[in-house]
Amino acid sequence: MNPLFLEAIQRQTEYMTRRHFLSKCTTGIGAMALASLTGCFADKKSSQEQVSGIVRDLSRPFAPLPSHFAPKAKRVIFLHMAGAPSQLELFDYKPELQKLDGQLCPPSLLEGKRFAFIKGVPKMLGPQAQFKQYGQSGAWVSHHLPEFASMVDDVSFLKAMHTDQFNHAPAQLLIQTGNARLGRPSMGAWVTYGLGSENENLPGFIVLLSGGKAPDAGKAGYGSGFLPTVYQGVECRSKGEPVLYVANPEGMDRDLRKASLQAINDINRIQHEETGDPETISRISQYEMAFKMQISVPEVMDSKDEPQWVHEMYGTEPGKSSFANNCLLARRLTERGVRFVQLFDWGWDSHGNDPSNALDKGFSTLCHNIDKPITALLKDLKMRGLLDETLVVWGAEFGRTPMQENREGKQMEFKGRDHHTEAFTVWMAGGGIKSGYTHGETDEIGYYGIKDRTDIYDLQATILHCLGFNHEKLTYPFQGRNFRLTDVHGKVITKILV
Repeated sequence: MNPLFLEAIQRQTEYMTRRHFLSKCTTGIGAMALASLTGCFADKKSSQEQVSGIVRDLSRPFAPLPSHFAPKAKRVIFLHMAGAPSQLELFDYKPELQKLDGQLCPPSLLEGKRFAFIKGVPKMLGPQAQFKQYGQSGAWVSHHLPEFASMVDDVSFLKAMHTDQFNHAPAQLLIQTGNARLGRPSMGAWVTYGLGSENENLPGFIVLLSGGKAPDAGKAGYGSGFLPTVYQGVECRSKGEPVLYVANPEGMDRDLRKASLQAINDINRIQHEETGDPETISRISQYEMAFKMQISVPEVMDSKDEPQWVHEMYGTEPGKSSFANNCLLARRLTERGVRFVQLFDWGWDSHGNDPSNALDKGFSTLCHNIDKPITALLKDLKMRGLLDETLVVWGAEFGRTPMQENREGKQMEFKGRDHHTEAFTVWMAGGGIKSGYTHGETDEIGYYGIKDRTDIYDLQATILHCLGFNHEKLTYPFQGRNFRLTDVHGKVITKILV
């Protein structure tokens, strides 16, 4: 007999014998008696729960669910430039800063401030880019993004975004999970928990990485936290096996895999009947989803069937790992009903401590790598009638300083900027967002937001609003209180909404 079946039979007998009960459960008999008297076991076997006023079937975690009100967007594509590109070289044009180039930084900009690397008194650094105004909106875009400049009338810029975290991992956690510490559900997990998915054969939340490394926050940046684990982001790859370990093991065909998963899930159902633990139902759903993904994921991740003009528009090379490939995959995934697609592109930490991350060197290459694919993604969604119901968000965890970084107080060979929390730029496009609009303004050197400042929680509240959620009511009970993505903060940025 196959070893998998033998193991399944052994596991099942462990749950069905008096010996198992007497050896494992004697210390809990008193607690069981007390629970029966207090009603703690009431409805334990139910596979339904009611949270935030919505009754959900735990056995179908991705079944579509209603939002609080009619949404403008059905899905989200979040483009996170991990490491934080300089807004002063891309969108926030500051000619006054150019006049200060090379001068010592005024003490007023340093007193009481904390920086990741700046020590002593750094020099001011003028923009390392040439800017022009584009479109009817007259938005400023630098020469680093010439193709994206053609799309400014389709986006809204948030120019005075700020955060309170100046190190990468905590700042990435804050923008993605609403908290700078580990353990909270990510935005994609909240969205798929609240809305389900339009395709139950694919995960509701998919993550695509590029740049050669994962973001500093790691998998916690797209985890499920205290939500059922089925809502965590599933990392897919554009090169090699789309999802690690989802294929059948050597020597096992699909029928045998189905039979083994059925046996495992039968055991899990017995366990759920005994314990009532909803995470057991989540585990069953994950096994079933993995089996479905063996067919659905390779099909959607293989972009070779796209017309040649599409590949030319995105600059894609099928079979390779790249940001361009991930942008095309994002369109394919949303087209098939995936609720939240998260792209992380690593490498934007422009300190200037080596050529690869210097504003006058490697930064241009990074911008070139994203310019064409992002523009193609927006155009493609628009051509297919998907942009009106797809919210596209571009941004990072914080911004960069108007001063040149002087690591350890020393003049650096290459030009770079330190982490900056007071002001950076995020842009949004698509479902529910105004076209050709700029919200917020920074001072003449791009140091502080001086008009219509917004923060991370405002951004999160606005994203949820576009999806039809009141961010204060999308909650989950944990450790004695209701938690939400925005915690006790956040206001919807109504001025950028249509």
